[in-house]
Amino acid sequence: MVSKQLTLTNAQGFHMRPASVFATAMGKYSCDVTIKFNGNDYNAKSLLNIIAACIKCGSEIEVVCSGADENEALAEATQLIESGLGE
Repeated sequence: MVSKQLTLTNAQGFHMRPASVFATAMGKYSCDVTIKFNGNDYNAKSLLNIIAACIKCGSEIEVVCSGADENEALAEATQLIESGLGE
């Protein structure tokens, strides 16, 4: 298991488009990918789970990856979030 604390920097937070980009990117990995936010765990491969988390700009989240390709998944998750999810 690997994890990293990240701050969401895109202005609109995890709304539909960036959440879709993130869920699609994480879906290609075989490991479990979880977003920890406000004491809850959300499946990062599920668009609806990410939207339901209501993660706004400036929010601190933890991305946790557990499984065979966990390091690659965490590296891409970090790159996506730090780049503002393309916005």
